[in-house]
Amino acid sequence: MSTQVYSDSIAELQEALAPARRQLVAHGVYQSLHSLADLRVFMQHHVFAVWDFMSLLKALQRELTCVEVPWVPRGNPATRRLINDIVLEEETDVDPEGNPASHFELYLRSMRECGADTAPIERLLAALAAGDPVGEALVKAQAPASVQEFVLDTFRIIESGKPHAVAAAFTFGREDVIPDMFRHLVHDLRQRFPGQLDTFTYYLDRHIQLDEEVHTPLAQQMVRELCGTNAQRWQESREVAARCMQARVALWDGIRTDLAQTQG
Repeated sequence: MSTQVYSDSIAELQEALAPARRQLVAHGVYQSLHSLADLRVFMQHHVFAVWDFMSLLKALQRELTCVEVPWVPRGNPATRRLINDIVLEEETDVDPEGNPASHFELYLRSMRECGADTAPIERLLAALAAGDPVGEALVKAQAPASVQEFVLDTFRIIESGKPHAVAAAFTFGREDVIPDMFRHLVHDLRQRFPGQLDTFTYYLDRHIQLDEEVHTPLAQQMVRELCGTNAQRWQESREVAARCMQARVALWDGIRTDLAQTQG
């Protein structure tokens, strides 16, 4: 399969996702963030998506590289390089002071700075550390219903045993759409809350830059490598990517519903 056909397959996938992408980018949740209290509600939901993104990423690293002892060369070296490059920056990027930090840890710091409640996500992490399954940990965390369904769907994809499906969820459900989702939000937050959300706007800026310039091209190449000439894999990738878009819309709907209740 030539590079041109690979490119065409990615283009066809993006074209199929375009309506769902437009719905997500134009979602009303962004315009519902009128105050810091609203932003806190948003972050208390969204942090779970920041966390389960890392599980998608580590699932890919587990599938595409050797993370066991004794080590043996596993998979395509080019694909190993692609996923390890992404892991390096997602798991050990730098904070505003230049210190190593994962994007999840940056997000937690952002929440604490603006007064958002980190207790639910911390309860989740404690339950997982104690060995609880994800579903039980979400219940113990008292995560909102829309959050629980979003995370559980992510883990259903992870547990499918299909690396190309996980890569499609990671690439088109997350990396490819995040810059467009958050670009206007970060500009608006800077204007309305100058100096109050420095870590959060840094986190958003960093995600936009890395995802747009580096991670999305790498992730798309990973999907190409994993789907290859297999038409069924390309079809499954389209279906999973569309499902992830719908799951994100449902998550945003849940946040907007909670915002309406607190604002009312």
